[in-house]
Amino acid sequence: MARYTFRLPDIGEGIAEAEIVAWHVKIGDRIEEDAPLADMMTDKATVEMESPVAGTVIEIAGAEGDRIAIGAPLVIIETDDAAEDSAPSASNSTQNAEALAERIHAETPDAGDVARVEAAVAGAAPPPAAPPAPPPPPAPAAAPSKVLASPAVRARAQALGVDLADVRPAEDGRVRHADLDAFLAYNAAGGYRSAGSRGQDQVIKVIGLRRKIAENMAASKRNIPHFAYVEEMDVTALETMRAQLNDARGSRHRLTMLPLLITAICRTLPEFPMLNARYDDEAGVVTRFGAVHLGMATQTPAGLMAPVIRDAQDRNLWQLAAEITRLAEAARTNSIGPEELSGSTITITSLGPLGGVASTPVINRPEVAIIGPNRIVERPMYVPDGTGGERIEKRKLMNLSISCDHRVVDGWDAASFVQRLKNMVETPALLLA
Repeated sequence: MARYTFRLPDIGEGIAEAEIVAWHVKIGDRIEEDAPLADMMTDKATVEMESPVAGTVIEIAGAEGDRIAIGAPLVIIETDDAAEDSAPSASNSTQNAEALAERIHAETPDAGDVARVEAAVAGAAPPPAAPPAPPPPPAPAAAPSKVLASPAVRARAQALGVDLADVRPAEDGRVRHADLDAFLAYNAAGGYRSAGSRGQDQVIKVIGLRRKIAENMAASKRNIPHFAYVEEMDVTALETMRAQLNDARGSRHRLTMLPLLITAICRTLPEFPMLNARYDDEAGVVTRFGAVHLGMATQTPAGLMAPVIRDAQDRNLWQLAAEITRLAEAARTNSIGPEELSGSTITITSLGPLGGVASTPVINRPEVAIIGPNRIVERPMYVPDGTGGERIEKRKLMNLSISCDHRVVDGWDAASFVQRLKNMVETPALLLA
């Protein structure tokens, strides 16, 4: 037998350590060559480590959530290959044999020990067993207390399945209809039942992607002075155009609101280059980008990811829709590559119909801005009637939020960008011009 130490390889440029997010083996497992050992997470992606040899796992480094330095032992495997360093030396064998002999001699009883134990057992009779104590008499049952209530209240409580003993009277100890109404209202007005069952407390270790999200969000809020700006936009015409485009295209591809908003953002950003930028606060350098590499916040079973739409400014509506679908699916199935999760210059985050009234999203550091469209709602609005007056009309409205790094972006610039974006969204023909 020989021991093979599998050390964590360099799995990314500039990576000093990686986190254990899942073990595929445990001590004592027999594994084959190329068998998965563990999933290791870096700043950019999760990588599966595979065994270069076959054998038995005899040691593993740490538990899930622990961080291992590059080059440190990850797994020690006992292989079937003979090797000199795996065999114990003669001196070690002699020492082990002597230690084992001493232990056997110390723990093995001799004849004198056996004789003394037999004499002690023969000369000491076991004490007689004490008679069992008689069972205590049963406690007398407490007489149920009489609840004061009228026959009508009693009949109503019985029909509802309510025990009047559980109803607290408001005055003079008598349960009235008003007390019964208050009890029903307190218990969800649906009869005599509790609001829900009590669950078990859970302690969950924050590891893997969830820990990475927590660290990034904390660093962003700690280092970036955020400010937010929210504006309401009338998307009635935009929604009408989206429906017309879908009807003309057929059922093969369906446009959502997101490709339209991304197109509007890409058309507007050249006028406001300070928003399509990244800030290196350690070097004190702001880099403004000519291309729009747009991060798209995506919820996955493992947590929030932000895959990147490369050169979004060069894609038409249908290309954007296809890329959004592809990246979202890859993120949710954990088949996305690390190069598709880095290098964004600005991020959009949308919860669709769950978008709420307004939001203040956290900036995806080191970017300097993040845009958050909110839920579309229908409300009455005053609109021009074509004769110089106004009329009330049902319109589709959406709030759009933006959070910016105040070290790089001034409030005037952020507001001007959103107003220019509003004009383009409310005049959707500009998107196709």
